Amino acid sequence: MAKQNNKTSTERSRSVPTGYKTSTLGLIPIDWEVKTLRECCLIKGEYGINAAAVDYSNDLPTYIRITDIDDEGNYSAIKKPSVNDVNSNKFILQKGDILFARTGATVGKTYLYKESDGILVFAGFLIRFRTDEKVLLSKHLKYCTLSKPYWDWVKTVSMRSGQPGINAEEYGLLKLPVPPLSEQTAIANLLSTWDKAIQKTTQLITQKEQRKKWLMQQLLTGKKRLKGFEKEKWKKSGAGEVFESFTKKGFENEELLSATQDKGIIPRSMLEGRVTMPEGTTAGYKLVEPGDFVISLRSFQGGIEYSYYRGIVSPAYIVLKPKKKINDEFYKQYYKSYELIGRLASSVIGIRDGKQISYDDYCLVKIPYPSFEEQTKIVSILQIADKEIELLQNKLNYLKEQKKGLMQVLLTGKKRLKIK
Repeated sequence: MAKQNNKTSTERSRSVPTGYKTSTLGLIPIDWEVKTLRECCLIKGEYGINAAAVDYSNDLPTYIRITDIDDEGNYSAIKKPSVNDVNSNKFILQKGDILFARTGATVGKTYLYKESDGILVFAGFLIRFRTDEKVLLSKHLKYCTLSKPYWDWVKTVSMRSGQPGINAEEYGLLKLPVPPLSEQTAIANLLSTWDKAIQKTTQLITQKEQRKKWLMQQLLTGKKRLKGFEKEKWKKSGAGEVFESFTKKGFENEELLSATQDKGIIPRSMLEGRVTMPEGTTAGYKLVEPGDFVISLRSFQGGIEYSYYRGIVSPAYIVLKPKKKINDEFYKQYYKSYELIGRLASSVIGIRDGKQISYDDYCLVKIPYPSFEEQTKIVSILQIADKEIELLQNKLNYLKEQKKGLMQVLLTGKKRLKIK
């Protein structure tokens, strides 16, 4: 029996690659250690201040709350609040501080303090740890909290009590694979290169989107005319002169469609998350065909959506078909413009309270009707702008996937970097 056990031990040793060792986290490089977060920190889990936010003031520190941390771990308050409390100085963030969200849907999110974000006081639903830079670099820790193993741990620990949450003691027990400081530096430097590329691409997308909005505002309203069309006057017609309401029922076997703000009319099977299906028969649902527009329940937000699909929608929606020759894409773009949203808001009383626009209301709204040729030319320019944004978005997605792949192998030691 003893001989058999020795054989098993030998077989196990052969399964460990050269330069690696087994640990509570699985295989790690032989010169790495497994430490708890508490062992790597000088501040080992401090809760934030419980104080009311006040209007932003240059004379007061800025408040960072759980809702002010975005999915990328950045401080991104839409409206910066301040905090006015005699104890706030005790909760001012310093270099090396990393905050962990402790409750709710945001549990597990982290924010690494950046001096460029100014003087920040952290709120009560956040927990502060400050790394001992002689053991664990704060930048390396931040990347660890973006990795899949970390989020697997968050999912397991946060649901133990039923209500999502992780307290300071539990965070302190988080186990981390800790490389030598030189390797931590190399890993952080390499991943920061991807961060810079991601940030630059994100900024370019924002710039292109702003330019697209400007083009829409100018071209779709006739404020800016294209060469060769300057002499042609634009017609302003009631929407009912260009589109008519269309109702055709009795197609319960057709696919169910839904109205979305970002993708237009799409099959419900393409919706993410839980989808509510109708109860009873759908015989009273309205038929939608490719090229139709649909006035959705949120038309006060620009919810006149275009469909590339055939299917059926709720009877509460209004299906529109063109009465005149149009370029579909021209009106698809126009119905997303601030010009149209503003006209709807000013033409329909109560629409901002969630009231659905009626077809009669819609017919009274004045919309442009340039020549078909000018519509087509405008569309070609806007589509070029859309293509530029799409290409940048694809690049951004690729960079994020690359970074995710790098984190997976670098933060676990599966791939080692040459340290100079």
